[in-house]
Amino acid sequence: MPALIPFAAREPMSEGRRYALALLACVAALAVALPLREVLDLANTVMLFLLAVVLVASRLGRGPAVIASLGSVALFDFFFVPPRFSFAVSHGQYLVTFAVMLAVSLIVGQLTAGLRSQARDAERREQATRALYDLAKVLAGAMSPVQVELAVRAFMATHLGARLWLLLPAPDDTLTPVTLAAGPLAALDLQMARMAVDGGLAVESGATDAPGFRRHFLPLSGSTRGRSVLVASMPDSASGDLPLLEALASLVATAVERLYFVDAAQSAQLEAESERLRSAILSALSHDVRTPLTALYGLADSLVLTRPPLPADVQETAEAIRDQALRMNGMVGNLLDMARLQAGRVSLRKEWQPLEEVVGASLQLLGAAMDGHPVQVSGLGELPLVHFDAVLLERVFCNLFENAAKYAPPDTPILLAAQAGSEFVDVQVTSGGPGFPADSLSRVFDLFERGAVEAPVVGMGVGLAICRSIIEAHGGTIRAFNPPGGGGCVAFTLPLGTPPAIEPEPPEPEGGP
Repeated sequence: MPALIPFAAREPMSEGRRYALALLACVAALAVALPLREVLDLANTVMLFLLAVVLVASRLGRGPAVIASLGSVALFDFFFVPPRFSFAVSHGQYLVTFAVMLAVSLIVGQLTAGLRSQARDAERREQATRALYDLAKVLAGAMSPVQVELAVRAFMATHLGARLWLLLPAPDDTLTPVTLAAGPLAALDLQMARMAVDGGLAVESGATDAPGFRRHFLPLSGSTRGRSVLVASMPDSASGDLPLLEALASLVATAVERLYFVDAAQSAQLEAESERLRSAILSALSHDVRTPLTALYGLADSLVLTRPPLPADVQETAEAIRDQALRMNGMVGNLLDMARLQAGRVSLRKEWQPLEEVVGASLQLLGAAMDGHPVQVSGLGELPLVHFDAVLLERVFCNLFENAAKYAPPDTPILLAAQAGSEFVDVQVTSGGPGFPADSLSRVFDLFERGAVEAPVVGMGVGLAICRSIIEAHGGTIRAFNPPGGGGCVAFTLPLGTPPAIEPEPPEPEGGP
């Protein structure tokens, strides 16, 4: 950042020195006018003193201009108005001259001082604008909050004579300084910063570690994020620079929000790349493993069905190989389905059909896996027709029933309850057992999430993830909870919609042809 004149750190000239210079200007005008006394008339001599007043007003301000006006009238009276070298006035017209001269001097001095003040304000605003522009260029290239604070702290120290802290929200929403290079912050400062954030307005505090300083707490409000605070410890003499401080806070808010969006975009891109890579691996693995598994299952099944039968121990081994190959083939099928669902390559083939038929087909498909766990159904036959993909919803019920049977104690029923609401059909599958771990209820539908880490039940943690993808593809929702009576429950909803009207069959004609 280019070095600029500190527009808040200038030391103003003392009042006594300014008044002394004003009187010195009057004496200088007298020194010029005295040698020309025989050449110039009194009107032209007055112009010399007025010129001195204008110069004093343009350089020193209003107060010295008033002193110069009074001094000029006094010197003009003493040295040029007869009787000279005396303040006595020989004619009354000179009193009018003195009054007009004094009035003109004061008016011209005030106008000139006003123009001087406006010029200085314009110069000061130009310096502030240029400094903010240079700072904005630096903040646009900042890559971290630390770099933002370093740039702003250098700006504050150079141009405002102030110290700065930048507070950003931590993961637990507490305000934390980016660095402590400007010194530690007391608990009261953090409370004031929290007040500024909660109220959305700047807060001023007189409690500082140095006399003559005040701390200003400015919330950094962005379009989406407003939980950061800029803390500035400024001298009381810089109170006129508060608008500049507010403009500075706007620049910092923009820089902090930009960094937030950059981090969010990078995280989203990394997550998308990881998800794409995982889906590709799952898809490739599922395709490559399914072929040898199918061959293995076929060979094992051929050994089981060989005639004459194999010896008992060999027959048992062949059946075990066949069953394990079939189970592994189901796992690979789940992985393949999950990869397809995540890649969005599954198109729904919806039809208006009863939900009861899909439940029956799912139980028939599971077969022996449901032994010892009778399914008790309530409300299913009272549902209207629902618009869904029967194949995919059959997979949902198969996964839910199989998952419930795995974790339910032996010889305990599995409850299926369904009811129709105003807009959705709600279905609940409840089983006994320990239920879902309380700390993992929000993660049970994640891929490869199995709840209890040391669970003795075999599985990959894919079934519930597939259920969520299928239900959400239908426009429904799915959740898991532990009922008050014990066990675990998975509930999902499907949009009810408006089924087509079923036209009644025409009555058969009476009698024969």
